[in-house]
Amino acid sequence: MISHTRARRAALSFAGCVGAFLAIGAASAQAAPFIGPFVPNPPAIATTVPGNGDVNPYGIVTVPTSVGSLHRGDELISNFNDKANQQGTGTTIVQIPPGGNDGMAGDASVFAQIDPKSLPGSCPGGVGLTTALAVTRTGFVIVGSLPTSDGTSATAQAGCLLVLNSRGRVLETIAGGPINGPWDMTAVDHGAFTTLYVTNVLNGTVAAGTDANGIGNVVDRGTMVRIQLLTIPGVRPFVLDEDVIGTGFPERTDPNALVVGPTGVALGEGGTLYVADTQGNRIAAIPDAPFREFPAEHGGQTVSTGGDLMGPLGMTLAPNGDILTANGGDGNIVETTPAGRQSKVAADSAGGAGVLFGLNVPPRFDGIYFVDDGDNTLRVLEP
Repeated sequence: MISHTRARRAALSFAGCVGAFLAIGAASAQAAPFIGPFVPNPPAIATTVPGNGDVNPYGIVTVPTSVGSLHRGDELISNFNDKANQQGTGTTIVQIPPGGNDGMAGDASVFAQIDPKSLPGSCPGGVGLTTALAVTRTGFVIVGSLPTSDGTSATAQAGCLLVLNSRGRVLETIAGGPINGPWDMTAVDHGAFTTLYVTNVLNGTVAAGTDANGIGNVVDRGTMVRIQLLTIPGVRPFVLDEDVIGTGFPERTDPNALVVGPTGVALGEGGTLYVADTQGNRIAAIPDAPFREFPAEHGGQTVSTGGDLMGPLGMTLAPNGDILTANGGDGNIVETTPAGRQSKVAADSAGGAGVLFGLNVPPRFDGIYFVDDGDNTLRVLEP
């Protein structure tokens, strides 16, 4: 006769086996990449060029709620270059509805045009809007600035983060301390406050000089900074805390890209912060990013390197938790699992190297919005 204890153990063992089998089945069902069914090389749905002629779209983010001039579901896009195509001189953020616009250059609706001469605080070097772009549910827009005076890395300065209200007016700047060339950013919105994760690429890059071809010498001084920002409606935002949580990312100046260093950022499961290490051609990870007290050194842990990656720039997460990055070295978007497995899709293979930068997956949307700075357009990958 089988005892009740043995019977219970047998039942639990059987349940565990069934659960494991179901888990394996679920994992297998979810193994297909998010980008698998997407149609490659999609046409443009919008121009990103506003009336002042700014070009080189970099950052992109979806507006979560309608407030002020912000419309829920629209895409905000920051421009890095001015009409003369000088890098680090763009001053506009454009707003594009999900369906796009008429596609005529000069017709992108302007959310903000920032005058570097009338900022409410310090921004060393002026204004040159980077890929670092975020918007909160309470209607604040935060954008990075890595400015130059003539479009070359020799004149690049530390810049700042600019905090705008829902009408596109700059309320304050976040500068100094660990902010030195804010290049990209992701934000976690907690309502009353927002956590920003910002990459910085000017720590010693200009001073390192260049080789005979004008390519900057690599220095391992790129950083990841965590910033706690108060974001209560009706109250001027201000910084609650700043911490460096990652160091040692390789970076250098570049005559074509201005700076090559840690770019895209995305916060994954369990507080792991993923970083596109452009110079190292890899996906890096910083564990326990929301709470860590000491920086992860040597550029964090490597999730994946080489393979289909070719100078990863912009980054976002797919709904399945995989990491999506835009290659700077070709026209592909690469999906990487947290375990390091890769797959790719051609986003603009005709454009090739240098055309992709920021990308974004809006909530409950089966597709990827991405900017094409080869022809200054917004495109969308979808089935």
